[in-house]
Amino acid sequence: MPAITRRLFASGIAVLPALRFSAVCAQNATPEEARAIAKEAYIYGFPMVDSYRIQYAFFVASGSSQFKAPMNQIMSMAGLATPADTAVQTPNSDTLYSLIGLDLRAEPFVLTIPPIERDRYFSVQLIDWYTFNFDYIGSRATGNDGGSFLIAGPGWKGDTPAGIKKAFRSETEFVFANYRTQLFSPDDLDNVKKIQAGYKVEPLSAFLGQPAPVAAPAVDFIKPLTPDEERKSPEFFSILNFILQFCPTDPSETELMVRFAKVGVGAGKTFDASTLSPEMKTAIEQGMADAWTELDNLQKEKIDTGKVTFGEMFGTRAFLKNNYLYRMAAAVNGIYGNSEQEAMYPIYAVDAAGQKLDGANTYTVHFASGQLPPVNAFWSLTMYELPQSLLVANPINRYLINSPMLPQLVKDADGGVTLYVQNESPGKEKEPNWLPAPKVPFIAFLRLYWPKEEALDGKWKAPPMTKAR
Repeated sequence: MPAITRRLFASGIAVLPALRFSAVCAQNATPEEARAIAKEAYIYGFPMVDSYRIQYAFFVASGSSQFKAPMNQIMSMAGLATPADTAVQTPNSDTLYSLIGLDLRAEPFVLTIPPIERDRYFSVQLIDWYTFNFDYIGSRATGNDGGSFLIAGPGWKGDTPAGIKKAFRSETEFVFANYRTQLFSPDDLDNVKKIQAGYKVEPLSAFLGQPAPVAAPAVDFIKPLTPDEERKSPEFFSILNFILQFCPTDPSETELMVRFAKVGVGAGKTFDASTLSPEMKTAIEQGMADAWTELDNLQKEKIDTGKVTFGEMFGTRAFLKNNYLYRMAAAVNGIYGNSEQEAMYPIYAVDAAGQKLDGANTYTVHFASGQLPPVNAFWSLTMYELPQSLLVANPINRYLINSPMLPQLVKDADGGVTLYVQNESPGKEKEPNWLPAPKVPFIAFLRLYWPKEEALDGKWKAPPMTKAR
């Protein structure tokens, strides 16, 4: 019995009859077919496998430097993200995070939010294990008056009880709830901590004062792959199969799963790369490489040029319409990004001339008078070093420039604002408007939280990043 299946049986989890993808099973597909299916399954599964890597570090690997709290326990970060936070690509450093991994197999959970002042933005992004943003609690979605909200898994059959402001249903048995609470300035930190202390999470039975149901069997979470292994190792599909056991198949994906089964991908199946013939192993690896080639083409032709925006890559299943390449691009560019109604992310990947951004050069971003990003909450421009897409260490510990900093920014003669994006200081007079860049290639994200209609409908456009020298 394969190691993964042994662990699942030992933990008491019901396991479908294992189908080993081996030289025998490989008769279902020729190497050419296996390559094509592996590409499709990799594009489909990459966001899920990479998300599992992150959530394993956050909620399972207690010895990890990125560990936050055990499953079903909320953890609030005491400070903003810095270059030391390396688990998640392109983190925002405008809001303080509170995080919780919810195991919904035994019963739903209730998230209670305290009342929050009207001008402070907050959100609770509800992400399933497919990485869909299936709904939101927060300033935009439910208001700042507080209340209790029910999060239920796919198997729950109960009615919404009294005292619940709204109930949400997840497609998957595990959910990542990602809280963001706006910090206005460094001296506002204690106020945010008080709000975070009021975030309460409890099982439905505890909320109702009733006996708890029978606990779900313990899960022996398998060790994830490293980011480099995710790109190259066929064991990627072993991780995907493990994840799929907690993700009931959506009717729209029934035929897809039949096709994936030809290469041993699916809930309850066992993908054993060690038993593949050299031809089939090569075919699987080529399929994985083909997936990255297709993503690279999308990146160069549409994402970097702005023809496809971040707003088109994040959201619900219904919104994405099963565009798995967009979902993979979202995970690679900024996993756990918001749906566009919650936040927009104009990306600066190239300059005004279409050349990739590099810290060897200096750049400016000019917002004309009256043309700052239109938002109901706030905006920010954040710097990330490539290829890691992580925050950039710098002498002034400034990782972004945002709208709460406007009173300190130097205004242009016409009332506009020019930001200086470069590795070295532009000089003391301009330093308030300096966004430090690394010496190497970089990317910058403009974030619009709770964007206004003129941003959503495209009437407002982000200004280009212009090379100065």
